[in-house]
Amino acid sequence: MPTRRLSSLAFAGICLLLTGPALAEPTAQASRLVAPRTAPAPLLDVNDLRAVLSRPEVRLLDIRAPQDFAAGHIPGAVNTPYGQYRGPADNPGKLPTAEHLTQVVQRAGIRANQHVIVIHGGSNHTDFGAAARVYWTLKVGGLTRLSVVDGGLRAWKEAGGELATEAQQVEPSDFTYVYDERQIVTREQLAQTLGNGDTARLLDARPAPFFKGEVKPATAARYGTLPGADSFDNAQFFAADGFRLKPRAELLALVQQTGADQGDTVSFCNTGHWAATNWFVISEIAGNKAARMYPASMVEWSRSELPMENQPSRFGALLQDLSNALNK
Repeated sequence: MPTRRLSSLAFAGICLLLTGPALAEPTAQASRLVAPRTAPAPLLDVNDLRAVLSRPEVRLLDIRAPQDFAAGHIPGAVNTPYGQYRGPADNPGKLPTAEHLTQVVQRAGIRANQHVIVIHGGSNHTDFGAAARVYWTLKVGGLTRLSVVDGGLRAWKEAGGELATEAQQVEPSDFTYVYDERQIVTREQLAQTLGNGDTARLLDARPAPFFKGEVKPATAARYGTLPGADSFDNAQFFAADGFRLKPRAELLALVQQTGADQGDTVSFCNTGHWAATNWFVISEIAGNKAARMYPASMVEWSRSELPMENQPSRFGALLQDLSNALNK
């Protein structure tokens, strides 16, 4: 074959590669060669935290009070106090507006593709509940790369981690917070579920005296729990030191014992704080993605005329009020 003809054929072949549908093929092949980004573990110990802290895509959120943050925090952390993620004083479990949370997230410089790590004080298991509630709030608002530090700042300091006192300056983001309603249980939905006789598992995360109708927060109107609920005090998930979670195998065994390892499960407490811990372990560690949370919880429910269990009579409630007042 003449050299000119070979050259012409070669040129034609190059043109075919550069035109038409063939353009998409190299791009598709290239995309298949890119490994998918691995989702971060929902729970990090301090060694895990050290390993990722210097990465540019990491945003560490310290949810303690501003004065505690100023006294010493992990270098690079941004302070967004827990109260910014909560509702009004009469029921902090109520959801803040999406507009408010958009401002909180933007001021913290959080972008959609960042790995957001929530750090709490680590004083006790209730501190972890605050971090779990922030994690839940960020997740239902559209963020997907999230973690909580097991043991919080206390564990960091016990491991010899350094502290800083200067505030981290961050550039505000343009992230827009939008609630994913599928992950949230409202009072109306729960009432309908109970009215229809549906079989969602209801887990009361409060200590037993709340569940039994012996104690209630001042903002609740009635003693008791949701009809058909089972009691599972969130403190059971924590090790003997009281501020770190138990080993994973033990957590999974506890979830399985409750029957919450699969199927529709609703976690609740007084104001969606302790409930966030139960939700976190059941959903994020045990992997039951059908688990959801009722954020406004018993304070909201008790103010309605909806039925409750373990509710004392009116006279019994008065006696309970008097007893609780005398024991304060």
